Amino acid sequence: MASRLNPYISFTSNARQAMEFYKGVFGGNLTLNTFGEFGAQDSPDADKIMHGMLETGSGFTLMGADTPAGMQRNPGDTITISLSGDDADELRGYWERLSDGGTVTMPLEKQMWGDEFGMCVDQFGIPWMVNITQPQA
Repeated sequence: MASRLNPYISFTSNARQAMEFYKGVFGGNLTLNTFGEFGAQDSPDADKIMHGMLETGSGFTLMGADTPAGMQRNPGDTITISLSGDDADELRGYWERLSDGGTVTMPLEKQMWGDEFGMCVDQFGIPWMVNITQPQA
């Protein structure tokens, strides 16, 4: 898979409705995963969307998620730029350059879904997420 760059939108608790709306607008395939599906079955956020992805026939990719309890969401700061793919060297290089002089908010490391993932804010105040897809065993 080639690396991709796309917007990632944060919602309060209506990511499912919003992503379904965008599917109605753009068409395509929508995948929604809840926090409960990834080990937080007893959490008050269990039914909230941990990750949603819409991929359209026009080549658009839009991602979104609900903001879990305990994380701050500020209107106006609700879009992050996401870099993802399976070229680990390329994506780690982007991560190093984006986080240099910025703030790492979540280190780039293996996550519960099996991929490497990290979040940072670059030196210009732009939030970024990097996800390196791991080969399937």
